[in-house]
Amino acid sequence: MRKTFITFAAFLLYGVTTTQAQSWKIYEQAAQGEAYTRYDCVNLLDSTNVSVQSSGQGSFTICRIIKIQTEEGALQQRVLKYDYDPLTAAASFKRVIIHHTDGTKTAVDVSRTLDYAAPARAIYWGARQIMLELGQLRPGDIINYEIVKKGFTYALLTNVPSTEDDGRFVPPMRGQFYDIVPFWSNVPTVHKVYRVSLPKEKDLQFQFYQGSCASSMRYAGEEKVYIFAVNDLMPFQREPNMVDLFDAAPKLMISTTADWKEKSRWFYGVNEDYGSFKAIPEAQKKVNQLIAGKKTDMEKIAVLTHWVADNIRYAGITMGKGEGFTLHNLKMNYTDRCGVCKDIAGTLIAFLRMAGFEAYPAMTMAGSRVESIPADHFNHCVAVVRLSNGTLMPLDPTWVPFCRELWSSAEQQQNYLPGTPEGTDLCLTPISSPENHYVRIYADNKLTSDGTLNGTFTIEAEGQSDSNIRRIFTTGFQSEWNNSLERQLLNVSPKARLIKVDYGRSPKDYQEAPIRMTFRYVIPEYALRTEDGEILFKPFVLNNLYTQVLSYLRINTELEERRYGFKDACSRLVEMNETLRLPSGFHMTGKGKQDSIDGPAATFNGYVTQQDNKLLLHTVLALKKRVYEASDWNSFRQAVWTAKSYGNYILITKK
Repeated sequence: MRKTFITFAAFLLYGVTTTQAQSWKIYEQAAQGEAYTRYDCVNLLDSTNVSVQSSGQGSFTICRIIKIQTEEGALQQRVLKYDYDPLTAAASFKRVIIHHTDGTKTAVDVSRTLDYAAPARAIYWGARQIMLELGQLRPGDIINYEIVKKGFTYALLTNVPSTEDDGRFVPPMRGQFYDIVPFWSNVPTVHKVYRVSLPKEKDLQFQFYQGSCASSMRYAGEEKVYIFAVNDLMPFQREPNMVDLFDAAPKLMISTTADWKEKSRWFYGVNEDYGSFKAIPEAQKKVNQLIAGKKTDMEKIAVLTHWVADNIRYAGITMGKGEGFTLHNLKMNYTDRCGVCKDIAGTLIAFLRMAGFEAYPAMTMAGSRVESIPADHFNHCVAVVRLSNGTLMPLDPTWVPFCRELWSSAEQQQNYLPGTPEGTDLCLTPISSPENHYVRIYADNKLTSDGTLNGTFTIEAEGQSDSNIRRIFTTGFQSEWNNSLERQLLNVSPKARLIKVDYGRSPKDYQEAPIRMTFRYVIPEYALRTEDGEILFKPFVLNNLYTQVLSYLRINTELEERRYGFKDACSRLVEMNETLRLPSGFHMTGKGKQDSIDGPAATFNGYVTQQDNKLLLHTVLALKKRVYEASDWNSFRQAVWTAKSYGNYILITKK
């Protein structure tokens, strides 16, 4: 049976016609064995056929054949849905046929298709969904449907021309075509094929990542036809905290653009021609006020970046021409004081130019990698400024409101493409040293014989750790400050009472210095007394305190091996210190502990010991990256595992 299917698949590499798509039984015969039958549904065929015009506009024919295997699968497939953006594409169901187990079939009336606004959050640019209800389905039914679409692949950085004619289906970089094709699925797929035909004179470069596929290129009249296919595609097995699926699962990248420098020059020209950064008098006046008295370039860059970050509100609504690659002009942005990433970045670029700097827009992909094939894998817009030494420095005002950084280190190890007149290649933000994002807690506590804990702790932080701790002061109501800080202690114990917090300086003045606060508190019954008079407790500084800056605690270190890279929130250094005065005559059982680990991904040094009547704890954990390779796992896991172990219970007895 498998041999028969492979023979049939061989000529499927030339594309899937309507007649072939109707011959679904050959795929059903291939979907045998436990690898397929244990799932609620099986994709018998997943086919995409694209015809590209000389303008770059693509016409897509998408065919899906799905077998229902359980009642749950029937419920899952009861409504067919497809997402599209009417500003860049049009989509409709061409045919839907349901094949039943008794040999009969039902043709679903595609005129009953409904078109709704797609679910959205933060950015409301008019994305839509076509939906078609199929009615009651039963195990064994096979859904065979086809969707036709014209336009180009949607991205958050997409041009929005007029909707009056087919001009909106031509990609903004006219004549160029690209696509990013996931070759993964949540359900088993017997055969997946992607076919693209384009004019013979167009050159197409492609690469298949994180896997392999069968591929071919043929000449067909005045066209080139490229075909990529995979058989027996099983559901991708994810891992906790893994990198984005696009960075781990099989995918195909194709593009007719020669290289990223060509895209860079085009991106520069689009915005210069539109006048996105044209100065206006009222904004020039604000720039002059901000940089007055600033002596160095970095001081000027910092004050302009922070003002834009703190004063342009994020609001993603349609504002007419310029919802994508073309950035809205300064007049709109400065007047409205709101927009999405490109509007915030565009405002900063205009500010920097008015201050005498050379600045440009840049595209980036927050969350996953951008490959060398110049297919537009971007979802975010930032800025770059040229320093006196000629280097381009990335700035991201969208991600640094009330943050001491100018480029958020939650975006380190991230690709970006500046739009410059000379053309710039794809860039990568460097790793930020853990010391740039330290959080340090120093506690001075006293434990009484009845288990009450009295004391103070001081917390100080920098970089991304500073932003996490300071957020309540910069984005919350001042009336909630005390409650929010008290919750940190209540996370340690529901009986904790906050007596006082000393801020030192106003926590809203984030640019003045790293945050530093001192808490005074009392926690009745913090420690447990046993029947034998022993006392059991956890070290205070490692007992659920300020966990929002300790995201590594949520990474499952029980996992022994990893196949794929993994991510944390940011590189960081975490230092915990506690001096605990014990009740008279009590001593820690055992000899304490001490560890030192030095690995390529993480380091740890720590000890817990007793000196006289004091218990001393000191731990320093340095996590060196935001994005890690699978090979980093042993180093990361060992350091984090050991750091977590210092938060275990400690037993003291009276001698």
